[in-house]
Amino acid sequence: MGMAEAPRSTPKADKGGFAAREGALGLLSGVMDDHLQLSELTRGIGPLSGLAPPDKARAQRLALSTLRNVSRADALIAQYVDRLPPKAPLNVLRLAVVEMLVEGEAPHGVVDSSVSLMRRSRQSRKMAGLANAVLRKVATEGPAIWAELPIPTLPKWLRRRVVHIFNEEIVQAIEALHLAGAPLDLTAKGDPAALAKSLEGTLLPTGTVRVHRAGQVSALPGYDAGEWWVQDAGAALAVKLLDPQPGEAVLDFCAAPGGKTMQLAAAGAHVTALDVSAPRMVRVEENLARTGLSAELITADAMEWEAPQFYDAILLDAPCSATGTIRRHPDLPFAKNGKELDPLFALQADMIDRALIALKPGGRLIYCTCSLLTEEGERQAKTAIERHGLTEIVPDAAMLGIEPDWLHPNGGIRLRPDFLAGQGGMDGFFMISLRKPG
Repeated sequence: MGMAEAPRSTPKADKGGFAAREGALGLLSGVMDDHLQLSELTRGIGPLSGLAPPDKARAQRLALSTLRNVSRADALIAQYVDRLPPKAPLNVLRLAVVEMLVEGEAPHGVVDSSVSLMRRSRQSRKMAGLANAVLRKVATEGPAIWAELPIPTLPKWLRRRVVHIFNEEIVQAIEALHLAGAPLDLTAKGDPAALAKSLEGTLLPTGTVRVHRAGQVSALPGYDAGEWWVQDAGAALAVKLLDPQPGEAVLDFCAAPGGKTMQLAAAGAHVTALDVSAPRMVRVEENLARTGLSAELITADAMEWEAPQFYDAILLDAPCSATGTIRRHPDLPFAKNGKELDPLFALQADMIDRALIALKPGGRLIYCTCSLLTEEGERQAKTAIERHGLTEIVPDAAMLGIEPDWLHPNGGIRLRPDFLAGQGGMDGFFMISLRKPG
């Protein structure tokens, strides 16, 4: 009989903050140098493995804040050096600048930690003295200069497209919301007004509970009890548009990470959640267990999976460029370059066709993408309607808690990051409710 495995101890938080800074630097390097997305770097063995939960949360917050401010940090650093340093030491400086000037950390601790980070790296140790000198100047002179630096712009390949779709003024407003970042949005399992009160949050007109400066999410009241889950206000609207009824058979066609699955289950629908990613479906299973909700989980390729029945309604949140989520995912402009768009457009059309096979005659299909691009939204809907003889179920803006002008004149709902700007904005989405011929 083998020896029992010793229980794993939870790592203790680093009160000095060095562990979090080191983790943030690893995330920043992975995005800036290797063009990976944070979602790839934060699962499994990566820069944050072995950190205590508070340090993980802080590392991610620092990395996100730095990615939003890369161009501004570089502009400030450039004022104190003849030329920008190589990648490794530059990332240390970027992180330190943002920690001091955005996150409001005490300069002494930031400077000391940054010099230590430099000395621990073979690529950076020769520049530790330079870092010390530059960051001390940033601490004293930086705040005044920082306040005058311009708002970072979208990457050129994306900005041209978005300006053409909207206009320059709207794009500038979107960029301002990207810099501001995203507050924490929650969907309540029960009464959203009661949840907003308990968390001292704001209840948005759409029913989402918004919390500013939340800190470690898993430490918030109600997390362990499964009273809520994290979900952007824009994403939560798709299920409201579907309007699931108790007892309906509903297929969540691309389910992970599970926010919409939980909404559907909480409404009393019989939910089948389908997704190709096994690791992401583990997250769906964990979230369902935490919230006490149930759904049938299937890990399979949606383009090959054969539905065992016809569904009353199908929610298709299709794979897309995610260009509507940059305020929440500032790593995307560094990880993508636009070359992946054409294959995505083709896949979205194929997935609509595939989903309709599993939808009963007269059933409802929600098609949505978290994209700012019409090719992934309005155009996909228009061509799908033409291919299949679908009809739009025109929503009631007041019932959804949205403004009437969020309804697109050619059909569907068009959300932008600058909507609800005074309350923190929202992710950019297109969504439409379509009925299959009976």
